[in-house]
Amino acid sequence: MNFGGHSEFEVVIIGQQPWDVEIGSNSKDLALELSKKHRVLYVNSPLDRVTLYREWKNPRVKKRRAIIKNKKIEIVKIQENLWNLYPDCMLESINWIGSNFIFDWANKYNNYKFAQSIKKALKLLGFSNFMLLNDNEMFKGFHLKEFLDPVLSIYYSRDNMVAVPYWRRHGLRLEPAIIAKYDLCITNSTYLTDYCRQFNTNSFYVGQGCDFKFFTGIPGPYPFAEKFSGPVIGYVGALESARLDQDIIAYLAKNKPDWTIIMVGPEDNAFKAGKLHSFKNIIFAGIKPMEMLADYIRIFDVCINPQLINEVTIGNYPRKIDEYLVMGKPVVVSATATMESFKDFVSLAKSKEDYLELIESALRDDNAELQKARTEYALTHTWENSVDKIYRAIEKTISAHK
Repeated sequence: MNFGGHSEFEVVIIGQQPWDVEIGSNSKDLALELSKKHRVLYVNSPLDRVTLYREWKNPRVKKRRAIIKNKKIEIVKIQENLWNLYPDCMLESINWIGSNFIFDWANKYNNYKFAQSIKKALKLLGFSNFMLLNDNEMFKGFHLKEFLDPVLSIYYSRDNMVAVPYWRRHGLRLEPAIIAKYDLCITNSTYLTDYCRQFNTNSFYVGQGCDFKFFTGIPGPYPFAEKFSGPVIGYVGALESARLDQDIIAYLAKNKPDWTIIMVGPEDNAFKAGKLHSFKNIIFAGIKPMEMLADYIRIFDVCINPQLINEVTIGNYPRKIDEYLVMGKPVVVSATATMESFKDFVSLAKSKEDYLELIESALRDDNAELQKARTEYALTHTWENSVDKIYRAIEKTISAHK
């Protein structure tokens, strides 16, 4: 089977991100790119009892409950060659279970029910020669290789999930096992590649793509009523206390009162209650639609990503960096293993003092030539290029097993 030659095969994608949640995700972008050449089934994660109990008023939960009640899967055609499956099963919420033996038994039962829903869709769509792409779903996807019997199984590691308490409890034991038993592992950072290779030598760095359609088009309206007299420093993305260093942002705001710092994105509770809201020169713009983000980035003189360096962030690939760069903006980021590969186009900061100094340098030294180089570099990070690397990883794996 010549995957690299793009022979006929289908793709089944499972993961944590359902299609009907508005925010983007790597797996959704991969599905769109793969569907240009292959038939793709994108599977929503099944409803579980805790989510039903906590979010029973949510329209998405109500929809899933109705599908389960009718005992009939729903398949929605997204576009040519791409379908979205709503499973007709309810899974038990089992992460609280302390016993490994009992958890494993219950998890296998959940996997079995999930697999039965997927099999119904495979039959209706006529999928028979498919590969399974598992986007970091180490629990609900643990037994799907056995239950679905794909021609090839791929585990996609794009975040250090076991650093998160929910996933750590059973993930420290199960993620290495699922990486080991899948045919190959692909990652979007060199840090995660090294992690996966401990358990599966068929682990490959495939980079990451970015959809630039909202960042390279015609400029939209200026997003604020007022103009800012001094430099504008900006961040776009989720404002999460586990990922962003509020001390860095506070240090910049305190030491440079003539700078305006604009934070665009949803805040978690810790951010809402944090000290940053006391600074007059920090503006919280709130969550904005994807198509409006470029209008905010356009007014930033320097873009930042002041990440905390911890187990959650050390191996991640922030897509916002490519979005900043494609617009030609100077960028200052916290120094991580992933950002090391961007070092010719971004400034790497190891302290709050570094941030201030590097932003000042960026304000002073930015020019049209640097802006052009940043844009050209970002444009190499396409989903087409990433999928081509996936094809090559598949070919290497198949060749090694001949």
